[in-house]
Amino acid sequence: MSSADTHCPYCALQCAMTVSHASSTGEKATTVTGRDFPTNRGGLCAKGWTSAELLASPQRLRMPLLRRPDGTLAETTWEKALDAVARAFRDTKATHGPDANAIFGGGGLTNEKAYQLGKFARVALGTSRIDYNGRFCMSSAAAASNRAFGMDRGLPFPVTDLDDAATILLLGSNVAATMPPFLAHLAGARAAGGLIVVDPRRSATARLTEDGAGTHLQAAPGTDLPLLLGLTHIAIAEGLADRAYMEVRTSGFDALRRSVAQWWPERTASTTGVPVADLRATARRLAAGRAFILTGRGVEQHVDGTATATAAINLALVLGLVGREGSGYGTLTGQGNGQGGREHGQKADQLPGYRSIRDPDARQHVAGVWGVDPDEIPDAGIPATALLGELGGPVKTLLVAGSNVVVSAPDVDAVRARLNALDTLIVCDFFLSETAELADIVLPVLQWAEEEGTMTSLEGRVIRRRRALPGPDGARSELWIMAEIARRLGAASTWSIDPAEVFDELARASEGGIADYSGLSHALLDTGIEAYWPYRSSGTPRPFAERFAHADGRARLVPVEATPPAPIDRGADLTLTTGRYLQQYQSGTQTRRVTELHEARPEARLEIHPATASRLGIRDGVLVAVSNARGTVRARASVTTDIRHDTVFLPFHYAGDECANRLTGAIVDPTSAMPEFKRTRVRVEAIPDATTPPTPHAAASPVVVAEHPGVAPPLVGVAGTRSTQEETHV
Repeated sequence: MSSADTHCPYCALQCAMTVSHASSTGEKATTVTGRDFPTNRGGLCAKGWTSAELLASPQRLRMPLLRRPDGTLAETTWEKALDAVARAFRDTKATHGPDANAIFGGGGLTNEKAYQLGKFARVALGTSRIDYNGRFCMSSAAAASNRAFGMDRGLPFPVTDLDDAATILLLGSNVAATMPPFLAHLAGARAAGGLIVVDPRRSATARLTEDGAGTHLQAAPGTDLPLLLGLTHIAIAEGLADRAYMEVRTSGFDALRRSVAQWWPERTASTTGVPVADLRATARRLAAGRAFILTGRGVEQHVDGTATATAAINLALVLGLVGREGSGYGTLTGQGNGQGGREHGQKADQLPGYRSIRDPDARQHVAGVWGVDPDEIPDAGIPATALLGELGGPVKTLLVAGSNVVVSAPDVDAVRARLNALDTLIVCDFFLSETAELADIVLPVLQWAEEEGTMTSLEGRVIRRRRALPGPDGARSELWIMAEIARRLGAASTWSIDPAEVFDELARASEGGIADYSGLSHALLDTGIEAYWPYRSSGTPRPFAERFAHADGRARLVPVEATPPAPIDRGADLTLTTGRYLQQYQSGTQTRRVTELHEARPEARLEIHPATASRLGIRDGVLVAVSNARGTVRARASVTTDIRHDTVFLPFHYAGDECANRLTGAIVDPTSAMPEFKRTRVRVEAIPDATTPPTPHAAASPVVVAEHPGVAPPLVGVAGTRSTQEETHV
């Protein structure tokens, strides 16, 4: 029996677990057990408990696949597959130039693989065309934090700081579905009646405000920005602003005060649908102390997402919350390595250490580590949505690693067509995802429990991923794959396949950058230290305690404006917002293959209000068509009062006719380039003669979050978290 202490393969909470593996090949060979750690305290959600099932899945890719002349994919040798990849990259560059080759990465890759992927693009391929799927889920919050604080770290404080909060304002995040063990950290605010959830749905998280535990502000979709501007107006007008704090720690208050003057409470209420009394009560609670403001994707996945995240930061600064013990602002990173994945070179405009690729000093430093001339490093590329728009045009060959863009990208029908227009599509994955199904070359890779590396959690804590069992004979690490392709291309620099050595190189490349990992190593992390970056000689759990990361040490109050969205999709009368199910994750490549999770959520369901359903002649459980100019999605209706009458909801985990992103558009935030996922105009119609009987969903079971000394009892009411005593067997 072998075992390893590691962390969950899913969200950025990075719950600690122990994976044990019997050497036999019989059933129930691998077990997962929750492990005590500050973020999860031994608890795991349904996704974590079932994570081991995929390791032995019969659907695992075990050999490379090559597209044959008849159009089918067939197994081939690694030698032939890698030769074909190298030939495609070489021929494309020779014929069309280096930027005709492109890389699309993922926020679930380890720090080592994300770092090496950025280096591979710029050194081995010489291309500027690299970006990743984190552009779809964190870029607006990152842009806002960099602008305000001079640094982007999801939570600039340990998550345990939330335990003693009296008030937590949570905007755009259904944490009960996305990271259930996080709910334990809301217990203190709930006990004080101070959990305030902003969501157009009465989500599982919004329900936690019931029975005196807090307030649900059911704002209209896309009105988070006016809501935050209105709260800031109230804070200033009622004398709740912390003038002494702002005088010492911020700049720009006068301009901010003028910018929110037009958002008096009555106007804010008429725009958002939130009553004036609730607006005033929220502002007063936040100003009373021990308060936190947290944002998620529901706030950020809009064309004004950067402005909205900025408005949340402004409110927190006006109230003096940021950098003070017992209060703060943070954004909840989504993907497992969403934080680390954007720090070390996957983004189009960044070099390791969160450095700008256009900074001459940064280029000089990183080039020195890589052993190349700074002038050989390409300029900044273009963000993800624009990069996908170049496929089949300027971009001829694409490598996808750790992403399933045929499900996760906006306007996926157009993306599918552009993928098909490529000369060569190469996909690294451990399953034949919807994107891999289109590939010319598919390269099988290792899963989380089969590899060594590091991840960076939503707290900015660097943690160790450890190998618990060997991978399938034919699967390989992306580090090995990149090294083999680089060798075939005659690339400069060194290409280690040892994760510890790659991390050491990453640490040197990040030295002096905002995200400085220079004092860290696998060996040091294995001692169990708390390693919050920046980490030179010690960690920094609260980087804003004394100063912000701008040269003058002050945070910037940045005025932002709310403007109505441009009219689109004529004839569509409902607003579609997308989100997640507890039992599914991201594009569903993994979770749709887990029996327990699939049976609990086997299909997409459209949430629709009873009054709206009645108007449209829709009954609960019938199939409906959700459509606009981009496409049509088929889903079964769930008639519920948990949604506003002007809004419908679809999960985004499903493919084919159920894929919500067939409807979303490729319109993006002008600052962050994040797509507008949360506000899409649609029509909904019952499908005539749809006689397929409804598929029942599994009943929700209570949350059981592991108890911990000094923490309120476990929360109840949301499915997904089991006690520390349970194990999942494969």
